[in-house]
Amino acid sequence: MLDNKWNASLYDQKHSFVFEHGKDLLSLLDPQPGERILDVGCGTGHLTQTIAESGARVTGMDNSPAMIESARKAYPALEFVQADVTDFSFTDPFDAIFSNATLHWVARAEKAVVCMAAALRSGGRFVVEFGGKGNAATIVSAAQRSLAELGLPNVDPGWYFPSVGEYASLLERHGLAVERAMLFDRPTPLEDGERGLRNWFDMFGGAFVRAVPDEMKPRFLETVEDHARRTQLRDGHWIVDYRRLRVVARKE
Repeated sequence: MLDNKWNASLYDQKHSFVFEHGKDLLSLLDPQPGERILDVGCGTGHLTQTIAESGARVTGMDNSPAMIESARKAYPALEFVQADVTDFSFTDPFDAIFSNATLHWVARAEKAVVCMAAALRSGGRFVVEFGGKGNAATIVSAAQRSLAELGLPNVDPGWYFPSVGEYASLLERHGLAVERAMLFDRPTPLEDGERGLRNWFDMFGGAFVRAVPDEMKPRFLETVEDHARRTQLRDGHWIVDYRRLRVVARKE
């Protein structure tokens, strides 16, 4: 996975929209009592807990030690495992894999799909949502323009934002039959008013921020805000132009 430095406290306090939007995806998962379910990229564990409330036996998995530590403290009765989605295995297969807002952080997408497919039983469900083609394009463009204006090299944040066809083909190649796939816009207001976009870069835009010398960081963020303000600041709140890819598949 990409080397983002996760702040579990900032995630919960200022970016709760990540797991709040994930609740809608749970209706497609439809967890049943007694099922074994793997929550890939569980973060601080809130959706893992919601799955467990169905009576399913759920394991939360995340690559971030900070996220796993926070999840274990919040939900000590649940099982949480620190592991990389491109290199993991379990002894017993799962009835379903669920993942919300995680897989766009995985540049080695095919390795992740191989591991997830191997972790599912035959007939097992695969229910995921993450950033799709064009995700946050306005914010990314503003960041890249700002780097150029400051005389700094361009940055490729390394996110994986596939099209429907690209990801569906990848799943099919590895034995996951796609039943439903859609790409849709989800303009998302950020918390904390006019501070919201800076919080977003602190949480998710580390690749850009790390590329800027410390003495230039305030100017970089001001310039990003200047470029994005006309279309993305509404009634005192920043809006990120998220575009999500939602997929339901089944292991053949």
